[in-house]
Amino acid sequence: MAVYLLNPRFAVFAVAAIFMISTVISASGQEVVDKTVAIVSDNSRTELITYSDLVWQLALQPGTPLDPPRSEDLNQALQLLINQRIFALEAERLPRAAPTDKEIADKITETLTHFTSPAAFEARLKLVGFDSIKDSSFEHLVAQRVAIEKYVDFRFGSFVVITADEETKYYRDVYVPEFRRKTPGLLMPTLEEKRTEIHQTLARQKVATAIENFLDEAKRRVQVEVLIEV
Repeated sequence: MAVYLLNPRFAVFAVAAIFMISTVISASGQEVVDKTVAIVSDNSRTELITYSDLVWQLALQPGTPLDPPRSEDLNQALQLLINQRIFALEAERLPRAAPTDKEIADKITETLTHFTSPAAFEARLKLVGFDSIKDSSFEHLVAQRVAIEKYVDFRFGSFVVITADEETKYYRDVYVPEFRRKTPGLLMPTLEEKRTEIHQTLARQKVATAIENFLDEAKRRVQVEVLIEV
């Protein structure tokens, strides 16, 4: 059992939480006991991560085995969900409008594009206990993801500033050498032709760096306890 920044009051809660169980359907169709795998808390609010949360995450990842799930995939899903729970705790500090039905539907449609067909995706959902993409529990899960994404976009994307000098430097030091290496002999696009693309690339890089720095800092003040190995 791995413990991070655990205080005594949190430990008491964690010991109780490990016994919080419910019945879910496994990938093989059998009923199994769902267990709390990890707890994320900021002392005033607490987010739980269950085993079913992990397999639900894997169901959203094309090509990831579900029957049975691999330990390495479960652990990657756990780290992703820990980060999402940290964002969820932070998002509660800045209350925003709940996702609309359209936003939820658009997110489901976007998710479907990553799979060979809607039927193939629904088959994966059924393996982890959902009835279909219209399952209210699945829609609730998607709504949670949309809310987190909206918070992340607001928190980290709204204030990104990219200067013309940064665009010029990226074009000169990164874009041009890569273009020459990958497509020798072709006419080099100008900076103006690629400015929008470069601006978007730099913005994504800055957002990714800001998110990484935020999570590093948050994990020094948020309690994360992994209760069982997966």
